[in-house]
Amino acid sequence: MGAVTPSTERTPKQDRSRATRRRLLEAAVACLAEHGWAGSTVSVVAERAGVSRGAAQHHFPTREDLFTAAVEYVAEERSAALLALPVQGRRDVVAALVDLYTGPLFRAALQLWVAASNEPQLRPRVTELEARVGRETHRIAVGLLHADETRPGVRETVQGLLDMARGLGLANVLTDDTARRQRVVAQWAALLDDVLD
Repeated sequence: MGAVTPSTERTPKQDRSRATRRRLLEAAVACLAEHGWAGSTVSVVAERAGVSRGAAQHHFPTREDLFTAAVEYVAEERSAALLALPVQGRRDVVAALVDLYTGPLFRAALQLWVAASNEPQLRPRVTELEARVGRETHRIAVGLLHADETRPGVRETVQGLLDMARGLGLANVLTDDTARRQRVVAQWAALLDDVLD
């Protein structure tokens, strides 16, 4: 019988640890989107993820650690998915960017922003996270749109698109805004064709 080496023991444990962390992050985003900041505790997230509160706190010592990491994790996942899209044209790009702001990630981020506006210990973390996610989203949008930001007004137009998408996300929080959103997406795609070509 051969001896078990530390490396063979470590790999499955590391895999389990990564899987636990991923479940916690996904559960945290879902809880924020569904229950808001007040209803999203570490215990609620741990239960939803199917892990103990102790396991949750092993990965994320504080509530703020958990929720900022969760929003960052899902933002990174969405960015990767956006980059992998088989985009056909500008309208598809605009629609995909708007979709970033109409799903559970946006709802979770919105809850985190509201909480950060009232909780001084959370504000700097969320502000830094939002700045980083915003820069990355802008960079991806520029690439997908094949926008030349050396041309006057192009950077502002791309940022305007992202700001508009965020506004559409806000409009969608209380009611289903799909029909109007589709018309706005078509109009923005036409505007981008005029500005970027």
